Amino acid sequence: MANNARKTAFIAIVGRPNVGKSTLMNAILGEKVAIVSNKPQTTRNRIIGIYTKNNEQYVFLDTPGIHTPQNKLGDFMVKTANSTMQDSDAVVLVAECGKPATNVEKNVIAYLKKSGIPAIIVLNKTDLCNAEVVAESIKEYAALHDFDAFIPLCAKKGSRVGAVIDECSKFLAESDFFFPEDEVTDQPGRVVASEIIREKILRTLNQEIPHGTAVVIEEFKTEGSLLRIRAEIFCEKASHKGIIVGKGGASLKLIGSYARADLEKIFGMKVFLDLWVKVKENWRDSVGAVRNFGYDETE
Repeated sequence: MANNARKTAFIAIVGRPNVGKSTLMNAILGEKVAIVSNKPQTTRNRIIGIYTKNNEQYVFLDTPGIHTPQNKLGDFMVKTANSTMQDSDAVVLVAECGKPATNVEKNVIAYLKKSGIPAIIVLNKTDLCNAEVVAESIKEYAALHDFDAFIPLCAKKGSRVGAVIDECSKFLAESDFFFPEDEVTDQPGRVVASEIIREKILRTLNQEIPHGTAVVIEEFKTEGSLLRIRAEIFCEKASHKGIIVGKGGASLKLIGSYARADLEKIFGMKVFLDLWVKVKENWRDSVGAVRNFGYDETE
């Protein structure tokens, strides 16, 4: 292979909800692409993050957390994670350091053994563990599978992220780039905006309500140096609407303020954000509603 030949790899990032998959991908890219929350099941769709360096392009596929689905939305999320592994050249399994392997990790490992797809394991949240605990976690996963590499790190602090790229470079194959060199995600602006707003709902509200919300961008229009965004937040019950709006609209204003700050950084321009809250009862159990809100199983 010529030294200056372009090389690429599609790499799935998989694991349980809330283990730090999106945080890891954002740290690798050096930019915010996937939304992050301390609540599980934050990522619903497959989010693509693109890291290009010299003649190498890594296409990372951040997947929804693998869990036992409770509704049609959950079914879609698990199917998305599983199909992403099948479409990838390699897998990065993210697990929480110091926590024993669950059926989720064991099922992923069973797939890796069956398919023969190469994989590394990232043991995240080492800031909560001492050296002995880290060693025990490595020992446990080494007994379960012959991973190409074991990388303990703290994605939140951005530590040892370079080691992930170094190990993933082994999975590259000669190929033209699939994306422009300056692109960090394939997500359209509308999708990025809806995900940022949903992240701020997760951040602002502590109840389980955020998992019953979906955000639809009704208007996304540039007017000179201003980006005008109108978004509708759908929730499952009328009582939930009251909580999202808050007393005197306080919660919705806070969501909007947090979202606007991030959106202005991402798009590099002033943002006028207009948020509305509507009720769509039990939408997560409706195949039609799940598809209408952008979670399409046929993709």
